[in-house]
Amino acid sequence: MECSIQWGVVQEVVSRPGHQQLVVRLGDEVGRAVAYPELTGLCQPGDEVLLNTTAVNLDLGTGGWHYVLAVKGRERSLSSGPGHIMKLRYTPLQGRVLAAEEPDSIHHAALARAQSLEGLPVAVGSLHSMLAPLAFLVARRSPGLRLVYIMSDGGALPLAFSRAVGQLKQEGLLAATITFGHAFGGDLETVNIYSALLAAKHAARADLAIVLMGPGVVGTGTTWGTTALEQGIFLNAVMHLEGIPVALPRLSEKDPRGRHLGLSHHTQTVLRRIVREPVFLPLPVHLRRLPNWEEQLRGLRHRILWENTEEAFAELLTAQLPFSTMGRGLRKDPLFFHGVAAVALFLCRELLN
Repeated sequence: MECSIQWGVVQEVVSRPGHQQLVVRLGDEVGRAVAYPELTGLCQPGDEVLLNTTAVNLDLGTGGWHYVLAVKGRERSLSSGPGHIMKLRYTPLQGRVLAAEEPDSIHHAALARAQSLEGLPVAVGSLHSMLAPLAFLVARRSPGLRLVYIMSDGGALPLAFSRAVGQLKQEGLLAATITFGHAFGGDLETVNIYSALLAAKHAARADLAIVLMGPGVVGTGTTWGTTALEQGIFLNAVMHLEGIPVALPRLSEKDPRGRHLGLSHHTQTVLRRIVREPVFLPLPVHLRRLPNWEEQLRGLRHRILWENTEEAFAELLTAQLPFSTMGRGLRKDPLFFHGVAAVALFLCRELLN
């Protein structure tokens, strides 16, 4: 078993929004590493860094990178700023953040009073790759709308790991970001999905919110062993708080795993077993090209709406944004993006205009 913690020396540094990409030397080998300045401070060439090498050792799909734990001689932990809410609790990397709900926050009074989303539309999905195409299409049809991204801790914990978020904010396609649970790095930090939703409405002044985990998803090939099922819990939370719940379907026509072809078994489990009341479920007409679509939808007691997404898909092909899911782009798995487009069209036509 290879050591999962090793010392390395920084050779090169490329700074990105919220994180650094490094070339590091570990003995006779050279590898890639990610450093989060919020956790470790900035790295410089020549720095000796302590690296977690687990992902590379295991050849994980979300790996390919080492992660910097500390810079020798400049050791620090998450956020030395204000706040009393701990993230990464009871780990060596725990640190404090100022949560929007806290008494010291400028949003405390508003969130202490808040009890309802007051009809805020909330799209909830199961993969981070849904964010960029939805944000792009919504902005095209509803310019000026305040779209707020709420990131759970079901995938990557640092929001800065997402290339898409940085580019979407730079392009003005996201008004604000919120992280909750042990995810961190949003414009607002919150404790759980309920306070995150209320913060989107009453602190970030969202016209529309989208809830997705960060990059990566935990899966085991079983029905219940995946973080993707959080989608159902979050849809229920939107209903509890009197918002308008809209489910983003996970669709595929090219996934090599049969359980994800058409309407993914993850989405089916969420809609059949977890969500307690009917939610809006926009679907693309494109889905009907698959032979088993009727069987996959049979018995679903949700508000299914069929959308013609060919024009919207063509618009995605013109965008200069990182559209990719499970390593497949627009042309390699069109159905996935047609599914996101269906939700964007429904939101802009029925709920936002």
